[in-house]
Amino acid sequence: MRYLPSRTVRLATLVCFLFVLAAPAALAADRYIALGDSFSSGVGTGSYALSSSCKRSVFAYPYLVSQQRPNTALTFVACSGATTTDLMANQIQAVTADTTIVTLTIGGNDIGFANLISQCTLSDCSAALDATRASLATTLNPRLDTVYTAIRSQAAFGAKVVVLGYPREFTSTGCFGTLGISATERTKANQLADALDQVIAARATDPVYAFAYKSALAPYSTHAVCSSSPWLNGLNLFNTTESYHPNRNGQSQGYTPLVRSVVG
Repeated sequence: MRYLPSRTVRLATLVCFLFVLAAPAALAADRYIALGDSFSSGVGTGSYALSSSCKRSVFAYPYLVSQQRPNTALTFVACSGATTTDLMANQIQAVTADTTIVTLTIGGNDIGFANLISQCTLSDCSAALDATRASLATTLNPRLDTVYTAIRSQAAFGAKVVVLGYPREFTSTGCFGTLGISATERTKANQLADALDQVIAARATDPVYAFAYKSALAPYSTHAVCSSSPWLNGLNLFNTTESYHPNRNGQSQGYTPLVRSVVG
């Protein structure tokens, strides 16, 4: 009987040992928690099989991202209408020490963006848009800090946290989808979206949190309401909840690539 040299045996044993150690890590699933409001739950996509009350959709970016990434376990708690207070009361508990990915859109409902657009449709909203933009940072900064601090303290060390912004809703031209909203109001609504983008980006990327911030302004810039290829719904008189939210293309071609650019 021939015996392998002792050095060869030791090397083979070491290789086997390292393989056993590496195997569980390779098979471990990413734990992905999707927080946020209607832009994350999928309002606007017209199908809410995952939750009719929170309007969670299989066409929303969290579900799409989880399906595109092998070994990704999704906990989808984003809910239509959520404010930062709602997120802290009903969603943040899903973020735990084994969470490796977090995504969210939050802040739009805190400043009453949907109500502002409704006001624009029914009457004049120009002054309200100006006032909201002027108080934006004062209103949002402490609320965002509360959410971001909780995420940073509860997620796993090294977890990838992706904060997403909101798009501009309007082009420079009107159509039936902007019924009741004047050119001045459309411009001011877009200016509010720009200001909101800046406030959220500044807080998310602050070194205290160091989250990845992905702006939706550029991806949606040629896909606003009334564009030739809209990723946002215009006014829907038969189902107003769907109005001014990303459609299925907006979720799959707008938000999903933004998340994938960070989490792979």
